Formats: sequence, C-alpha cells, structure tokens
Amino acid sequence: MLPSGPVETPGSPPPRRWRLALHWQILIGLGLGAAAGLAANALFAEAPLRGFTENVTLPVGQIFLRLILMVVVPLVFSALVLGVAGIGDVRRLGRMGVRTLVFTVLLSGASVLIGLGLANAVRPGDRLSAGAREKLRQQSRVEGRLRQKVDEAGKPRPLLHSLRDLIPENPLKEMAGALDPDNPGGGMLAVMAFALMFGIAVSVAPARTGALVAAIEGLFDVCMVIIGWAMRVAPLGVAALVFSHTAVLGLDLLKSLALYVVVVLAGLALHLFGVYSLVVALFARLSPRRFFSLSSEAMLTAFGTSSSNATLPVSLRVGEEKLGLGRAVTRFVLTVGATANQNGTALYEGITVLFLAQVYGKDLDLAQQASVMLMCVMAGIGTAGVPAGSLPMVGAILATLGIPFEGIAVILGVDRLLDMCRTTVNVTGDLAVAACVDRAERAAAGETAG
Repeated sequence: MLPSGPVETPGSPPPRRWRLALHWQILIGLGLGAAAGLAANALFAEAPLRGFTENVTLPVGQIFLRLILMVVVPLVFSALVLGVAGIGDVRRLGRMGVRTLVFTVLLSGASVLIGLGLANAVRPGDRLSAGAREKLRQQSRVEGRLRQKVDEAGKPRPLLHSLRDLIPENPLKEMAGALDPDNPGGGMLAVMAFALMFGIAVSVAPARTGALVAAIEGLFDVCMVIIGWAMRVAPLGVAALVFSHTAVLGLDLLKSLALYVVVVLAGLALHLFGVYSLVVALFARLSPRRFFSLSSEAMLTAFGTSSSNATLPVSLRVGEEKLGLGRAVTRFVLTVGATANQNGTALYEGITVLFLAQVYGKDLDLAQQASVMLMCVMAGIGTAGVPAGSLPMVGAILATLGIPFEGIAVILGVDRLLDMCRTTVNVTGDLAVAACVDRAERAAAGETAG
C-alpha cells in the first residue's frame, strides 16, 4: 500500500507546516478577547468580574507587556545612536548630509503636527463615558498618579528649566528612571537627547569607533530578538488584556478604537498626498501625480511587507531606474531613511499617545504636547524599520507621561493595518527626500561647473 502522505527522502528538509501569520493571530486574539469580555460584561456582576480580571487576565497580559518594556531603554538608546551614526560624518558628506537631515526633521515635524492636530480636533479617546473612564483608572490603579500629573501640568515651568533637563547630569541615572513618571529629571527625553549626542560624536570619528558601533549594533539586535519573543505570546497577551478592558467597559472602548483607526488613517493620507505632494512639487520640481505613479511599486511593496528595511532593495531600484535619481543620492538617502526617516511612524505615535491620554482622562497641556512632538520626531529617527518596531517607542513616551502602558494592548489588535499604512508613508517619504536632495545636488553641481 502506498503511503498517503508526502514521501520524505533521507536528508531532505521536513515538509513545511502551514502556520497562520502572527498579525492574524493577534487579530483573532483581539476578537476573541473582545467577544468574551462583552459577554462577561453582560452576564456577570461587576465585583466578581473585577476580581477575575485583576487576579487572572490582567497579570497574564502584563507579562507580555513587561517583555517589551524591559528592553525599551536599551532599544531606544541603540536605535537612536545607530540612526544618527548612519547619517555619517556631516563634515565629510557636506551638503548631502545636511540636506537629508533637514528634510528628515522637517517632514517628521510636519507629520507629528498633523497627528497632534487631528487627535486634538477629533479627540477619539473622549468617547468613553465618565463612568467607564473611572473604572479603567481603577483597574490600572493609576488614578492617584494621573491626578498628580494633571495638577503638575497646571503649574507653569520655566522654559530654561525644561531645556536644562534635556541634558542629563547622569545618563545612567536617567536611563534607570526613564520609565518612572515620578522621575524628577528629564526621563526618556533626556535619554534620547544623550543618544543623539552620542551618535553625532560617534560619526565624527568613524575610523576609531567601528568596534563601538558594532557592539551597539549587537545590543540593538539582541533587543529585537527579545521583542520577537514577546510578539510570539502577543495573541494570548492581547486577548487577556482586551478581555480585561471590555469586560469592565463594554462597547464604549471599541467605539473609541474604531474612531482612533479613522483618525490615524486620515492623518497618514493627509501627510502622504498633501505634504509629500507639496514638497516634491516645490523642491524636486516633480509633478505629484508622476511621482506617485513612478513610486507605486515601492509603495505597494511597503504596504505588503510592513517593513522599510525589506522594501529597501525595491526603493533603490525605483529611485535609480524610474525616478532617475543619482546613484550616490539614492544609496545614501534611502539607506539612511529606512531607519531615520519614519514620518508615518512619528505621526502614528503622536496620535496614539494623545488617544491613550484621552482614554485615561488626562489632558496634556501645550508644553507636554510639545514634549510629545519632540520625542516622536526623535523616535522617528530611531524606530526599527520592521513590523511592530514602533511599539517600544510608544511605550517609552507613555511611561514618561505617566500613562498606563496596558492600553496599548487594544491598539495592537488593529496595529497590523496601521503598520502597513504607515510603512507606505515612511517609504514614500524616503523617496520624496531623495528626489529633493537629488534636485538640490544637481543644481549645486551645475552652479559649481558654471
């Protein structure tokens, strides 16, 4: 009798088993957790339900969150140092390096402004009722801390004091307290500032810092491996946390989440088709329609892979062969941009932070929102160009503001769609910056020749 299954020959690799993609597993975890939570909300009394969530489901979800949180500081430091060092020695690169940096910062700043503006105008997190928000605070056990932070926000703080705290007196101390919202120093913002200065200093003497850069690259890779381990248990963690929230809050939270998704997609579309069209028309002298048409292959690849790094080979070919950009410009700008020019991610992070602040009933004043903007711009330089690479950065900003990180579990359920969209904006931004820098370099070369 012939065997019914595939025949394995000695030395041949084992047959590949079909496995559901991780983002689908997370989405299923979200759906099951939300459905079970809504059912529990309708069937059981509040007291036993709260006891079950606090002693069973919340701890399970928090194990997943702590796997991410424990590598936030080393990941933020190593990613920012490598992102800045990857730009290279500005003195050696001259005009190209400076122009790339300027366009990167301007586009990232514009994207965060759009995100914060939409989040303030629509306020998707305010859809929760006062009773539901009170329950959420009690569940996270942060009500006292949030009230303290709100009181502190009302007290004016001298600008020079805020600027002073950007420079850490003891970087190691700031790293140790970076995720503590009661830290009297600069916190995560000071860590980011130190990492930026460290990266610039590394790029000034590249010949003697090669071993140091290699070690920091190793640290970054180790952090990403641990993040990968955490994402393996993400479906269970998301299901547990979403159950905990929906069992207490019911449909209110899901309505806010739907509006949050709409706000993020609207912001990404506005930045993609509004800001980029204006930039390529003014600085690259390209028709926006022609630019998007020629860039479509890279945009579709970015949407499918959710990874700027995985899209890089396609972006290089599109830049050189279709947009006709110089090889030196495309290889420098696009390679650096895969990590350092994450406009869509910066916009997403700004909206997410404000959304979760609204969900927990915390109004951020202008100074705090300016701090969020600065952190999002810097985080855009250091965010890993891989799926879910922005989650540790979001966690770092939330911790700095005293906002519970548990709320990000709800975001994880819809993160894959948002990740695909923001990666498309990231990659398109890299090509837009490359086109602008190429135009400026050609103009400068013509003036020199003339």
